[in-house]
Amino acid sequence: MNIIESIRVALRGLMANKMRSGLTILGIVIGVGAVIALLSIGEGAQAAIMEQIQGIGSNLIFVVPGAIQQGGVRTALGSAATLTFEDAEAIADPANCPSVAAVAPVLTRNAQVIYMSRNVNTSIQGTTPEFQHIRNFPVREGRFLEEQDLDTAARVAVLGSMTAEELFGGADPIGQVIKVQRVPFRVIGVLKEKGGAGMEDDVVIIPITTAYRLLGKAVAPGGGRRVTVINVSAIDESRVDAAIEEITWLLRERHKIRYQEDDFTVMSQKDILGVMSQITDILTIFLGAIAAISLLVGGIGIMNIMLVSVTERTREIGIRKAVGAKRRDILLQFLIEAVVLSLVGGLVGVLFGAGVALAVNATGVIVTVVSPQAVALALGFSAAVGLFFGIYPATRAARLNPIEALRYE
Repeated sequence: MNIIESIRVALRGLMANKMRSGLTILGIVIGVGAVIALLSIGEGAQAAIMEQIQGIGSNLIFVVPGAIQQGGVRTALGSAATLTFEDAEAIADPANCPSVAAVAPVLTRNAQVIYMSRNVNTSIQGTTPEFQHIRNFPVREGRFLEEQDLDTAARVAVLGSMTAEELFGGADPIGQVIKVQRVPFRVIGVLKEKGGAGMEDDVVIIPITTAYRLLGKAVAPGGGRRVTVINVSAIDESRVDAAIEEITWLLRERHKIRYQEDDFTVMSQKDILGVMSQITDILTIFLGAIAAISLLVGGIGIMNIMLVSVTERTREIGIRKAVGAKRRDILLQFLIEAVVLSLVGGLVGVLFGAGVALAVNATGVIVTVVSPQAVALALGFSAAVGLFFGIYPATRAARLNPIEALRYE
């Protein structure tokens, strides 16, 4: 029997039990649809995260406090108070770091912000005017911090778009007075919306000199005014590696580090992109693996229906063998039936998964990406599942003794 004839016989056998075949296909549809939907959501999330990181500039460098040993326990990155405002001033000196264009230290603390009867708990960031250009924070209304605000430790604030919306609704916040830890601040600007997770929109920015007076307890263990992070902009993208090396050597010298590990970490945008890409890749694979479990369940359903089919068609198998059908013909027929079930389910599942992805797109929460690789992976895996779980029933059918099969009632 040739392949075409085997396919024809297999399809006829499946159509003889439409309801049972349809329910079996449903398991594959759900499995493939879940794989497509979750992989597309994962890839969409990865693309959104990468876009957010790339949007902050290609020549951006972060200097954060490094991990330290405390009582035999190594603390997390950024938990040590090892960076100071004086470190930032040294990095900004062209004589020390000629590849650096601008520097903006930041002191961060969460605090309650109040306007009339409304209040929010948000991130208070004390920084310098250079922060706006280094981090690409355009102003929607009003203005950003200026040098005179820094020199006079002015009680002025620039609000993130989300913070402004929560405190003022649709009202104009410029010139209004808010209270940060019961201290009045005049709103001088509102930032444009950044989007993404909203962390950069949920913020109140004040002069760092004011932050030292307001937040208190900002003295580093070795002396100097502590900062949470130092934002650095290299002269251009080609000088990023040189800037990182200059900053590293300067801070090692300032912190009197010789043979010990650095008590700080210097990261470029490229480093952050690499780390985030690894994390999102693992997340996408994890989501796909979870979805693939439902495909395995669908495969078990295929094996179950094929075993039932073999039992029901025992006499048919006996008759076919009696008139000359070979073992490989029977084997091929039942394998084709299993693969057809899985492929039909796979094709419908691709449409179902793409529909779910489009529905997620419509919500506006995330832009999903249905890639050809995900479709090929889902279809290939569904065909493999059908083949794998169809082998045992097909082998069982092929090994039936024709005489015993003819006697089967």
